[in-house]
Amino acid sequence: MTLKERNPATRLSRVGKATALAGAVALTVTGCSAEEVLRFGWPEGITPQAEEMRHLWTGATVAALVVGVIVWGLILWSVAFHRKKKGDSDELPRQFQYNVPLELFCVVIPVVMVCVLFFFTVTTEFSVLEEEDDPDVSVEAIGFQWNWEFRHHNAETPDGNPVSTVGSTDEIPILVLPTDRTIEYEVRSTDVIHSFWVPEFLFKRDVFPEPERNNQDNTFQNTIEREGSFVGRCAELCGTYHSMMNFEVRAVSPEQYDEYLGLKSQINEQTGEPYTTPEALDEMGLPPRAETTTPFDPDRTAREPSG
Repeated sequence: MTLKERNPATRLSRVGKATALAGAVALTVTGCSAEEVLRFGWPEGITPQAEEMRHLWTGATVAALVVGVIVWGLILWSVAFHRKKKGDSDELPRQFQYNVPLELFCVVIPVVMVCVLFFFTVTTEFSVLEEEDDPDVSVEAIGFQWNWEFRHHNAETPDGNPVSTVGSTDEIPILVLPTDRTIEYEVRSTDVIHSFWVPEFLFKRDVFPEPERNNQDNTFQNTIEREGSFVGRCAELCGTYHSMMNFEVRAVSPEQYDEYLGLKSQINEQTGEPYTTPEALDEMGLPPRAETTTPFDPDRTAREPSG
């Protein structure tokens, strides 16, 4: 065996190269793109705010991995070069207590890391919660046991009330929203505490009764960047049918949204009543019912026990 083959540094270098090669092969085999890898498991959102939070998650995870690699490297270095060998004396190796530079390093570096992480966390939070004075769209989400009502404050029905959609045990309420416009959500409850949560927003807001009297921040804003149907849920345990308290966000183009509000502001000639949400969506050639979830049967005797 040559001197080079006996050198522990050479063996560690070979291990490092093999690990890097194995990682590259794993990425190739699984078909993961660089963007997917850098998400580190973070879900893919549909709003700019979700993307900002993803950047914070990526940065924090990369920083944690760097710290981890340094710690693992120090552990391996100690094991490889400072382990007790046969023939060594029983004397303790050189100790590092009361080493002022080392102790300063161990205090200052973690403090700097915490300050940097705190700075980026706060700036991201402020950006996500930032609200414009004059949003393009304003909707009110009202939670009640165990369903939702959605009111569009920038359009009225023929009788002068805001355009609205109310869910029931027979119908999932659909919240129609436009893409590429700033949307303000105002949330409130008529009974207990609920929570307005659309997983693709990567954001949720608790829904309180009488939020103004309880000094609760009950508004937030975002912009939806992709059309589609997205399930919404109550994320606060609110009673018997909490798990069934679903709704659907239907993101459409701005032109389709304006058409939807126009239909909801008119009388349906066939029924003589204002257009319902399913009727308006059907008139536009869109699916009139929710695509992401289904209504529930509140009759407890309707289900047979298993076994």
